[in-house]
This record gives sequence, structure tokens and C-alpha cells, in this order.
Amino acid sequence: MIAEGYGDERTMRRRIEGMEAWLANPTLLEADEGAEYAATIDINLDELKEPVLCAPNDPDDARLLSEVMGDKIDEVFIGSCMTNIGHFRAAGKLLQTHDSELSTRLWIAPPTKMDSAQLTAEGYYSTFGKVGARMEMPGCSLCMGNQARVKDNTTVVSTSTRNFPNRLGKGANVYLASAELAAVSAMTGKLPTPAEYLEVWQKLRDDASDTYRYLNFDQIEEYKKIADSI
Repeated sequence: MIAEGYGDERTMRRRIEGMEAWLANPTLLEADEGAEYAATIDINLDELKEPVLCAPNDPDDARLLSEVMGDKIDEVFIGSCMTNIGHFRAAGKLLQTHDSELSTRLWIAPPTKMDSAQLTAEGYYSTFGKVGARMEMPGCSLCMGNQARVKDNTTVVSTSTRNFPNRLGKGANVYLASAELAAVSAMTGKLPTPAEYLEVWQKLRDDASDTYRYLNFDQIEEYKKIADSI
């Protein structure tokens, strides 16, 4: 980032120094002995048999897909800093099964330029283009709501972390969901039933290790050379 002119250089150099210091003596946060908590919430993930979404427009309003299935979807946003390259590969592989332009408006915004470059090299940007997706500059895009906006009063599925009223667009009703569910919603124009979703999602299982592999910059020669120049 320093080599490409991002600022502030002094701040980023302090972050580098801090990370190097932690790597030399890595420690993790631990609870205080005898700490008391206001509440303890146990969630048995074995009992979850379908996706969980956050309903409009409250990130604390978690719902099972079966509770909101069938709702018509106008726009879909796959992006934000909470996504990684594997989520875009997964969405791309699902969209490869769609043989025409989407009836919904699909926004694609990888979190970094490096993700965007790798997805382009692997052919996923071609897939996104074939279904009529709008490719945004890597970064926040719709998530911040100050770089782009969905149409007024639309219903949206987003992979971002917040869906407060009017954040993505004026009067927009925004569901928060995974990239995989977002892709299926983009193809169907609605929130699918759990059975419809799982039928499509099964297609990702055979090569999941390839789909969800991380983009490790320290193992990419191009970025190593740039970093070594700083």
C-alpha cells in the first residue's frame, strides 16, 4: 500500500512495526479470571439446517431463511470488507450456471485491488459481466452508502455488515446474507426456499477447498517484490 501511494505512510509504517512486534511475541486476549458476564448465549450450530439472514432493517433481527423466503429481491450487493476472495469465487461459480442476464441488479465490489486482479485473472470478472453485473471499484461501494446507492424503495440482499434504514438507499429494505445466498437471490429474483438454496449450494461442495482458498499476499511473488522495495 505504501508503494502504491496510499496514505498516511507514517501510520502504515507504525502498523507494520506493531505487527512485527506482535509476531515476535504473539499473545492473545484472554478473559479475566473469575469474570462475570451479563449473559451467556450458546448456539448449537449442528441444529442449524438452513441459512440465517438479518431482516430489514436491523442487523440484530436474525431470521431463518424459511421465515422470509419468497420475498421479491430487486438488487443484490456482494462486497464489503467482511468478504474475502473465496466468497466471490463461490458467487461466480453459482452464476456460471445462469445462461442469461439477471433480472435483478447485481453489484460486485471486492474489498481490495489485489482481490479484483486475481478474480480477473481467474476469469470470474468475465462471468460477472456475462450476467450483467455492475463491477464497482474495489472498496466500500454500497456498504458505506456514500459512493453508490441502490434505487429508492427497493428490496436488497447485501453481504455487508449493517442494514440500518436508508444506509444503502432511500427507503431500501436490506437483508444481510452470505455471498452464496446473495448469488442465488440474484439469479431467482427472490429469497429462495431452503430446499432451492441447498440444491444450488451443493454444487460448491466438491471443490470447496479450491473455491475458498485465501489470497495470501506474502506468497505472491509480485507483491513480495513490491513489499521488499519499501
